[in-house]
Amino acid sequence: MTGMQMTTLDAVQNQLFNLGANLATKPGNKLPFPHLDRTIITDLELEIDRMEESLEVLRNFILPVGHPQISWCHICRTVCRRAERRLVTLANEEQIDEAAIIYLNRLSDYLFVLARTIANSLGVKEVIWDGGKGK
Repeated sequence: MTGMQMTTLDAVQNQLFNLGANLATKPGNKLPFPHLDRTIITDLELEIDRMEESLEVLRNFILPVGHPQISWCHICRTVCRRAERRLVTLANEEQIDEAAIIYLNRLSDYLFVLARTIANSLGVKEVIWDGGKGK
Protein backbone atom coordinates (compact mmCIF):
# COMPACT_ATOMS: atom_id res chain seq x y z
CA MET A 1 0.00 0.00 0.00
CA THR A 2 1.22 3.48 -0.78
CA GLY A 3 1.54 6.32 1.69
CA MET A 4 -1.44 8.02 0.01
CA GLN A 5 -3.61 4.95 0.60
CA MET A 6 -2.54 4.76 4.26
CA THR A 7 -3.30 8.47 4.73
CA THR A 8 -6.75 7.93 3.22
CA LEU A 9 -7.36 4.87 5.41
CA ASP A 10 -6.28 6.83 8.50
CA ALA A 11 -8.81 9.53 7.56
CA VAL A 12 -11.47 6.84 6.99
CA GLN A 13 -10.93 5.43 10.47
CA ASN A 14 -11.36 8.87 12.02
CA GLN A 15 -14.46 9.59 9.95
CA LEU A 16 -16.03 6.27 10.94
CA PHE A 17 -15.59 7.24 14.59
CA ASN A 18 -17.16 10.65 13.82
CA LEU A 19 -20.02 8.88 12.06
CA GLY A 20 -20.52 6.57 15.06
CA ALA A 21 -20.57 9.53 17.44
CA ASN A 22 -23.04 11.29 15.17
CA LEU A 23 -25.35 8.27 15.09
CA ALA A 24 -25.09 7.65 18.83
CA THR A 25 -26.13 11.19 19.72
CA LYS A 26 -29.79 12.18 19.79
CA PRO A 27 -30.72 14.96 17.37
CA GLY A 28 -30.59 18.34 19.07
CA ASN A 29 -28.16 17.15 21.74
CA LYS A 30 -25.53 19.82 22.36
CA LEU A 31 -22.68 17.42 23.16
CA PRO A 32 -19.47 18.48 21.44
CA PHE A 33 -18.45 15.93 18.85
CA PRO A 34 -17.16 16.19 15.29
CA HIS A 35 -19.95 16.55 12.78
CA LEU A 36 -19.80 14.92 9.38
CA ASP A 37 -18.24 17.27 6.88
CA ARG A 38 -19.38 16.67 3.30
CA THR A 39 -15.85 17.36 2.07
CA ILE A 40 -14.95 13.86 3.27
CA ILE A 41 -17.24 12.51 0.57
CA THR A 42 -15.54 14.63 -2.08
CA ASP A 43 -12.12 13.54 -0.78
CA LEU A 44 -13.08 9.86 -1.22
CA GLU A 45 -14.41 10.52 -4.71
CA LEU A 46 -11.18 12.27 -5.71
CA GLU A 47 -9.12 9.37 -4.36
CA ILE A 48 -11.29 6.89 -6.29
CA ASP A 49 -10.74 8.90 -9.48
CA ARG A 50 -6.98 9.04 -8.83
CA MET A 51 -6.72 5.28 -8.34
CA GLU A 52 -8.90 4.50 -11.37
CA GLU A 53 -6.48 6.39 -13.63
CA SER A 54 -4.04 3.48 -13.36
CA LEU A 55 -6.66 0.72 -13.77
CA GLU A 56 -8.18 -0.88 -16.83
CA VAL A 57 -11.88 -0.17 -17.30
CA LEU A 58 -13.88 -2.92 -15.61
CA ARG A 59 -16.18 -4.69 -18.07
CA ASN A 60 -17.08 -7.75 -15.99
CA PHE A 61 -17.77 -8.70 -12.42
CA ILE A 62 -14.65 -9.91 -10.64
CA LEU A 63 -14.17 -12.35 -7.79
CA PRO A 64 -12.61 -11.10 -4.53
CA VAL A 65 -9.55 -13.36 -4.72
CA GLY A 66 -5.85 -13.32 -5.44
CA HIS A 67 -4.19 -12.05 -2.28
CA PRO A 68 -5.16 -11.60 1.39
CA GLN A 69 -4.99 -7.78 1.13
CA ILE A 70 -7.42 -7.87 -1.79
CA SER A 71 -9.80 -10.18 0.07
CA TRP A 72 -9.70 -7.99 3.18
CA CYS A 73 -10.67 -4.94 1.09
CA HIS A 74 -13.64 -6.85 -0.28
CA ILE A 75 -14.68 -8.03 3.18
CA CYS A 76 -14.53 -4.44 4.44
CA ARG A 77 -16.53 -3.35 1.38
CA THR A 78 -19.32 -5.84 2.09
CA VAL A 79 -19.46 -4.85 5.77
CA CYS A 80 -19.67 -1.22 4.67
CA ARG A 81 -22.55 -2.01 2.27
CA ARG A 82 -24.38 -3.83 5.08
CA ALA A 83 -23.93 -0.81 7.36
CA GLU A 84 -25.24 1.43 4.59
CA ARG A 85 -28.38 -0.71 4.19
CA ARG A 86 -28.99 -0.68 7.94
CA LEU A 87 -28.53 3.05 8.04
CA VAL A 88 -31.10 3.50 5.27
CA THR A 89 -33.52 1.39 7.33
CA LEU A 90 -32.77 3.49 10.43
CA ALA A 91 -33.37 6.68 8.43
CA ASN A 92 -36.97 5.54 7.97
CA GLU A 93 -37.43 5.60 11.75
CA GLU A 94 -35.02 8.22 13.09
CA GLN A 95 -33.60 11.51 11.97
CA ILE A 96 -30.04 10.98 10.72
CA ASP A 97 -27.55 13.01 8.76
CA GLU A 98 -27.93 12.03 5.09
CA ALA A 99 -24.18 12.56 4.69
CA ALA A 100 -23.63 9.38 6.72
CA ILE A 101 -25.44 7.26 4.12
CA ILE A 102 -23.65 8.94 1.24
CA TYR A 103 -20.29 8.52 2.99
CA LEU A 104 -20.80 4.78 3.52
CA ASN A 105 -21.85 4.38 -0.10
CA ARG A 106 -18.74 6.13 -1.38
CA LEU A 107 -16.55 4.31 1.14
CA SER A 108 -17.67 0.94 -0.18
CA ASP A 109 -16.85 2.12 -3.72
CA TYR A 110 -13.45 3.31 -2.48
CA LEU A 111 -12.73 -0.09 -0.92
CA PHE A 112 -13.62 -1.85 -4.18
CA VAL A 113 -11.28 0.37 -6.19
CA LEU A 114 -8.61 -0.01 -3.50
CA ALA A 115 -8.82 -3.81 -3.88
CA ARG A 116 -8.34 -3.43 -7.64
CA THR A 117 -5.45 -1.01 -7.12
CA ILE A 118 -3.72 -3.40 -4.74
CA ALA A 119 -4.19 -6.25 -7.22
CA ASN A 120 -2.67 -4.11 -9.94
CA SER A 121 0.32 -3.08 -7.79
CA LEU A 122 0.97 -6.71 -6.78
CA GLY A 123 0.61 -7.96 -10.35
CA VAL A 124 -2.37 -10.13 -9.38
CA LYS A 125 -4.62 -10.90 -12.33
CA GLU A 126 -8.28 -10.18 -11.67
CA VAL A 127 -10.47 -13.27 -11.85
CA ILE A 128 -13.59 -12.70 -13.95
CA TRP A 129 -16.82 -14.10 -12.52
CA ASP A 130 -18.27 -16.57 -14.99
CA GLY A 131 -21.33 -17.62 -12.98
CA GLY A 132 -19.75 -20.94 -12.07
CA LYS A 133 -19.62 -22.16 -15.66
CA GLY A 134 -15.84 -22.61 -15.73
CA LYS A 135 -13.82 -22.19 -18.89
